[in-house]
Amino acid sequence: MPAYGRVHAYARWVLSIIDARTGASVDAAPARRGLTRVEVHVPGSGTGSLRVLLVADVLVRALELGGTPVWGVLNAGSEHAELRSGVTALGIRPFEDRRDVGPGLGEAQVLHVVGEGDAPPEGVRIAVAPVHAAEPGIPEGGDPAVLRLALLSRRRAEPVTLDAAALAEARATLVRWRRAVAAWAQRPSRPIPEEARTRLRGAWEDDLDVPAVLQVLTWVETESELPDGARFETYAYADRLLGLDLTRDIGSPA
Repeated sequence: MPAYGRVHAYARWVLSIIDARTGASVDAAPARRGLTRVEVHVPGSGTGSLRVLLVADVLVRALELGGTPVWGVLNAGSEHAELRSGVTALGIRPFEDRRDVGPGLGEAQVLHVVGEGDAPPEGVRIAVAPVHAAEPGIPEGGDPAVLRLALLSRRRAEPVTLDAAALAEARATLVRWRRAVAAWAQRPSRPIPEEARTRLRGAWEDDLDVPAVLQVLTWVETESELPDGARFETYAYADRLLGLDLTRDIGSPA
């Protein structure tokens, strides 16, 4: 049997996160599967704040993929309109404004997503390193998903430098993958190979290692034994976490 056909029937996935406050690994999903509140703390509307929100967005997606109910709350500074605009452009799911919500809904777990060095209330703290960019916010023109991919291409504890080379690399990868997905979609559908699913879940459940998820997609793209229909289903599944709209070009002229 090919390697990609191995079955891991008894795998139990639990998203673990490094608590920046203690340095310990904690389960992001409560054992009794109660509600998890993901509270985001950002001071402004620049690219660094958008990266913090993007990490929170991917965290929410990962928890939901694991079957955990999530409540997203935004604790922001004064630049709400600009921040909301960036959130929409980057495909980040809306978070409720902290000023408009009550004291809580009896959640079993609270996760605070913050910029590196910030100090939110006590609790599990998920720290996000800064972004070094020539211009704050989203570059004018082009596809905002390019910026999303560039920000996702580094682990959240690593600073991101947004220069022309980084954006060009992200743009080239996004174009290549969307074209490939559109081509694979024309082939007969095949199930996601169990090895691909296992490697994807193993990556994002391990402290939300999104760069490792991207590496798995590169493997799926180039592994000669995988049917194209299986590549398509794998990319569509991974995009539920990544939010890169990888199926956008299906049906478009080549």
